Amino acid sequence: MQHSPIQAKENILLELKNLCVNYGGIRAIQNINLTINAGEVVSLIGANGAGKSTTLRAISKIVNLQQGQIIYSGRDISRRQAHEVVKLGIAHSPEGRRVLAQQTVLTNLELGAYIRSDFAAIKADLARQFELFPRLAERRTQLAGTLSGGEQQMLAIARALMSRPKLLLLDEPSLGLAPAIVKEIFAIIQNLRSTGVTILLVEQNASLALQIADRGYVLEAGNITLTGIGADLLNDERVRSAYLG
Repeated sequence: MQHSPIQAKENILLELKNLCVNYGGIRAIQNINLTINAGEVVSLIGANGAGKSTTLRAISKIVNLQQGQIIYSGRDISRRQAHEVVKLGIAHSPEGRRVLAQQTVLTNLELGAYIRSDFAAIKADLARQFELFPRLAERRTQLAGTLSGGEQQMLAIARALMSRPKLLLLDEPSLGLAPAIVKEIFAIIQNLRSTGVTILLVEQNASLALQIADRGYVLEAGNITLTGIGADLLNDERVRSAYLG
């Protein structure tokens, strides 16, 4: 179901206000304004180098802001540290998966819960991840570095979910994967939405990203140039010619 892009203020989970980030002397993103309502999937699309991954890294505090604000659940988290942001309920599944290759699948998942001490609930969440990702259950004692690309992506998402996030930042989940595996990953993303997880999705496959998005933003050279309901952007001639071939 598509939601209206205009929602009640109290439903906003994340708001970026005039966000600017520099890399060296180069401004990677400038004056970005973006909102995500609780329960939505919001897609951020654009060409390579547009600033999509930088936006996610700014939210999860991997990179520092030059100016602007990040408001999460009504509080300003602009100056928080990365581990504090995770505790508040934001998890980041990074581009390139970044699993710990020399650790088992199980250890990778347990490390995803490093901020938690509720051991019975962690155990229940491990069982939940193995239910959501049956292939990981089969390979729980296998070293993560020996998994296929698709399995590593599943592990990266499952590891992020182990912190019990309210907001999941997904960076390029389809990158380098075979079409059948991409379809599987996107089915998992839709399944996650149905469990109440809010998702900000950065994805090179603009068509797939907008098909599952309630709303989308188009980023060009660090600026948001278009925003709208996912289905509308999918049919927008400017988006089609630039990103959908």
